[in-house]
Amino acid sequence: MNDKMITGHTGLTCLLGSPVAHSISPAMHNESFRYHGLDYVYLAFDVKQEQFSQAVAGLISMDARGWNCTMPHKRLMYERADILSEEAKLIGAVNTVVQNNGVLTGYNTDGKGYMTAVRDAGYDITGQKMTLLGAGGAAASIVAQAALDGVTQIDLMARKGSSWDEIRAVADRVNSRTACRVQLYELQDEQQMKKSIRESRILVNASSVGMSPHEEGCLVPERDFFHPELIVSDVIYHPAKTRLLQMAEEAGCSTFNGMYMLLYQGAYAFELWTGKQMPIGLIKEKYFAV
Repeated sequence: MNDKMITGHTGLTCLLGSPVAHSISPAMHNESFRYHGLDYVYLAFDVKQEQFSQAVAGLISMDARGWNCTMPHKRLMYERADILSEEAKLIGAVNTVVQNNGVLTGYNTDGKGYMTAVRDAGYDITGQKMTLLGAGGAAASIVAQAALDGVTQIDLMARKGSSWDEIRAVADRVNSRTACRVQLYELQDEQQMKKSIRESRILVNASSVGMSPHEEGCLVPERDFFHPELIVSDVIYHPAKTRLLQMAEEAGCSTFNGMYMLLYQGAYAFELWTGKQMPIGLIKEKYFAV
């Protein structure tokens, strides 16, 4: 929380989702408000799906500056927004809202967070091929933003389950609206997975496989799927080094986890609300030091 007093003039920003008690977003944003001397506060509200519409109506009534949405509200917020950013239209989900006089503009900063983390790690994947594992919201946001940022080919490997049609729709939108070519394959096709990975500059695990407490999980079955020029990344940051990243390092690959994706998606939201840049160095030092 900010050192200063909360007053009748303090602007409200927040997180809507369930659960939210674990979120680092309040610490990041309140530290950044304090750094810039801004009279804002960021709170986290545990809002169930059936409470979502009432919560949004309340935030509009209270003239909140904006908010983040996490599960299970990203697609609901997409449907509720009055205006959508380019990446939100491709993804079909919203994680950041700016509120102006009751008009809600929806953005999705998750993919931007990932692509900025790639650049922060020192890599340029413009014009390159990506292989991505997963079919959920993280996968959709990364596919869309990678295409917008100049990745020319993406092989997307997903399980044929409840999210298959949704991720296929994202792939179709990206193919029709950008210069990137997205191919969708079944995750169980190990021969295709090996071919895709060996042709790629970067591999992304955008699934929850390998997340604590199931740290032994890994979607890539063998180390020989990798090649030394491959960058391997994981959206997971707990544990800091998943089984996938361990295998990749053993094969001579460069790796990074999802920690800075989390940081940068928040930084983009902060800038949308305030017009100022989050103090990245300070936030890294205080909340993301390894």
